[in-house]
Amino acid sequence: MTPVSGGDSAVDERGAPASVVAPGERGATRIADRVVAKIAAQAAREALGPLPPEAAPPHATVVVHHDTVRVRVHLELGYPCDIGDRCTRVRRQVVQRVRALVGMEVPEVAVHVERLHPAHAHRAAQGRTR
Repeated sequence: MTPVSGGDSAVDERGAPASVVAPGERGATRIADRVVAKIAAQAAREALGPLPPEAAPPHATVVVHHDTVRVRVHLELGYPCDIGDRCTRVRRQVVQRVRALVGMEVPEVAVHVERLHPAHAHRAAQGRTR
């Protein structure tokens, strides 16, 4: 499409007037649920920092409806730790990163602690391998 000089109208390849479509009406961007889930899982990793060596990395599942996403994060933690504080940090980071990267509202982040890894078990295992 080539704009006609002196105006806001445009012409198509044949020189006929073409309708101009407003930017908000040109189409839509769809972000796959699995992409949003990967972003949420990465945000959880960022919030947790280093995990015990035997801990699985966090993973997330999501339900997307229009511009809203509900997130469920599954994670494993070292123990002892302040479990409530760690879960709060995960929730905040997931909400912030999903909003910033995909522009969706996140009204719910459910954090499921699947397993606790006692610190003394890790130290005992290291002692046996030396």
